[in-house]
Amino acid sequence: MLQNALVRVPTEDLKRLLALLHRGELQCPLTPVEVTRCGFQIHMDALLGHLRGLEAPAVRAVLTAVLLERQAAQERMPRLV
Repeated sequence: MLQNALVRVPTEDLKRLLALLHRGELQCPLTPVEVTRCGFQIHMDALLGHLRGLEAPAVRAVLTAVLLERQAAQERMPRLV
C-alpha cells in the first residue's frame, strides 16, 4: 500500500491531523493507538506507512508538503466559467 502514499487520505482529514498536531493533541511518533484515539483509524495503513517513527516536526513537514502540493495542483486545474 506504500505506493499510494497519502493520496487516499482526504485533504480535510490531513488538515484535521495537522491541526491536532499544532494544538499538541497528537502524540508523535505515531502509533496505532494514537491514530485510533484521534479518530483516523480508517487511514491507519497510509498514516503509519509514511509517518511512523517520525517526531512532530517531521510529521508537520510531511503534512504541510502534501497539503501544499494538493493546493498547487488544485490551482493549476482549469476552471469552468
